Amino acid sequence: MRILGLDPSLSSTGWGVIEVENNRVRYLADGFIPTDTKMPIAARLEEINRTLRQVIETYQPDEAAIEKVFLNTNPESTIKLGMARGVVIMTPAQYGINVVEYEPNKVKKAVVGVGKAAKNQVETMVKILLPGCKPKNNDASDALAIALCHFQYRGSLRIK
Repeated sequence: MRILGLDPSLSSTGWGVIEVENNRVRYLADGFIPTDTKMPIAARLEEINRTLRQVIETYQPDEAAIEKVFLNTNPESTIKLGMARGVVIMTPAQYGINVVEYEPNKVKKAVVGVGKAAKNQVETMVKILLPGCKPKNNDASDALAIALCHFQYRGSLRIK
């Protein structure tokens, strides 16, 4: 089974793919989808959708996981994040892939053991848990952490 972890953002959406066989987890790939802030929002969202479709078609994940949204103090940033999240949730759904959401603290606890872990702690544990993995950036590292969280908790969910 393959799990696609997704860390949505309008500026740099992270993605990571792991493969699970029995209780063994293996790193497959990671990356991020940067968008140009000078482009119109619709073009940036299309770039996220187009690239994410390529990732899905290349790695053919069975399930996907995404981090739940948090509220920013800036309403405009929250709206933009919501738009990116919509695309990131919709794209796997178009392929019939179930998308599960996890709270940020749950992701950190699953990977580091502490719900308030720092980003560098998450990245360090991702590298330990997935030998050979060198995440492209923090967004890709977070996406792999989300995939690992889903692997840990998926047994307690009812997934089709």
